[in-house]
This record gives sequence, structure tokens and C-alpha cells, in this order.
Amino acid sequence: MGAGTVHEAASVTAARARAHAAGPCDLVILDLTLPDGSGLDLVSELRSLGWNRLVVLASSDDPYAVRSAFQAGAQAYLLKSAAPSVVTDGVKRVLDGGVYADPTVAPLLATGSRVPGTDNTPRELSAREVEVLQLVADGQSNKEIGEALNLSALTVKSHLSRIGRKLGTGDRAQMVALAMRAGVIR
Repeated sequence: MGAGTVHEAASVTAARARAHAAGPCDLVILDLTLPDGSGLDLVSELRSLGWNRLVVLASSDDPYAVRSAFQAGAQAYLLKSAAPSVVTDGVKRVLDGGVYADPTVAPLLATGSRVPGTDNTPRELSAREVEVLQLVADGQSNKEIGEALNLSALTVKSHLSRIGRKLGTGDRAQMVALAMRAGVIR
């Protein structure tokens, strides 16, 4: 897929050391089950350090694991059992600034995800905000959404910021999950 430099690690400790040495890279693909800890902890840590494109590649389709990965800051949740084309599609969407969930786990995001301190209802979303959020759910980047709706990428970002305030989260995947659960988007 055009990667220039690839780092590999077999444990949380090794991944953490490489991450701190290399600094934020274009893409991180993490397993959840590592011999010395959880990949979820590393997702949260890398996210807080400025890493923006985090993909979980896991064997588990457990709803808790899927939601936890997105809540920790992952932009994609892919299954190891998926066809190579599904994994490639997911990685490409993340590289393009989108979010992605393996089609077999996507419905799990629509149930049981809540943000503390808000009522998490998308009832106040405008028609345009719903359009933007649907395109986010379809894996579109801000640029692609702008092109589809004849908006600038900055206007799309502004819409997403307002959606985030209304839903109590700035996380794209969680916005989508909340709107799907409420039946506002498909």
C-alpha cells in the first residue's frame, strides 16, 4: 500500500518503545491481545501523544472490544478473519481520514455506546449535519464529504465540530455510533 517505513512489535512494551522513538507515523495497526498487555491501552496512549490513524486488527468480534477500541481512539476495527480486500479497504479509509468498521462488527457500534455527561441524542442535528454524519459513516474523508456536498473541507470540519458538541463527543466513530443507535443514519 505504499508504506515507506514499517515498524513491527510483538508486545506492548516493544510497541511503546518504538512509538516513542519514532514519533507519530502515518498509520498504526494494533492487535488487542498482546503477551504483556492490552492493545487498547496502547491505542489510548498513542492517541494522547498525537497519533491520528490507529487501526485495530483483532480476532474478537465481541461488542465490548469493538466499542472499547473506538472509545480508546481507534479509527478502524478490522477482523483478522476478514478478506484481504476488507482489510485493505479499511486501511485506505483511515489513511484518507475516515473511520471504518468491519461489516460484520459495524452493527455492534449502534448499541450500548454512551458518553458520560450528555444525553447522547442526535435530535438537535440539522438536515445538513445528518448528511455529513451519514457520509462519515460511509467512510468518507472531510475532503470527500465536501466534494459530495459542494462544501469546503473547512465547512465540513465545522459541521463535525457542531455535531460533536451536540452529541458530547469529538470522536467520529462515536458520533456515528450514537446516530446509528438513534436511527438518524443507517
